[in-house]
Amino acid sequence: MSPPLPDGGRRGHRSRLWLLPILFALALLGGFAFFAGLARQVPEAPIRPTDGVAVLTGGPQRVGAGLVLLAEGRARWLIISGVGPSSMLDELSRSAGLPAELLTTPEFAARITLGRAATSTRGNGAEIAEWVARHDMRSVRVVTAAFHMPRALLELRRVLPGVALVPHPVQTAGPRPGLLAREYIKLIGAMLGLSALKPE
Repeated sequence: MSPPLPDGGRRGHRSRLWLLPILFALALLGGFAFFAGLARQVPEAPIRPTDGVAVLTGGPQRVGAGLVLLAEGRARWLIISGVGPSSMLDELSRSAGLPAELLTTPEFAARITLGRAATSTRGNGAEIAEWVARHDMRSVRVVTAAFHMPRALLELRRVLPGVALVPHPVQTAGPRPGLLAREYIKLIGAMLGLSALKPE
């Protein structure tokens, strides 16, 4: 058993405890600054081909980017994950501002999957993982908003450990500070595994 600390030692130890919340706050602020930088990333150039493109819904730019990547031959397969129960492919294309003739060929439309099960980022991961396994893919380009990309990749890597994930961020101008702060909190929760506690 260690000898008891002298009174001065105990007082010194207690006097340093006030540093802990300051260090914690600095770590959070530093992490947020790094995250804010990630929220302004742009897609790689040149764009390398992948087996598939996975779009996590939430904005027309995401759907439009995924459809264009498929039309340009950047991938063989496309999934749009988290689509509403009544949304159809032609409606998604129009809302993204794309020409209707993009979807006129049955062969092109057959390469697109509308995933309707996911209601969360973790749900996106499960839906995309099933699609990847069905088509035996080894690489997937992930399309979502730049500020959402870190959490999306975190959840996808948990269910696709052997698949190469290539980020393709859109909406890179950066969200409002409040939205960015909320997403940062969600990212910390996902890193701690709290997303698994929420229902799909």
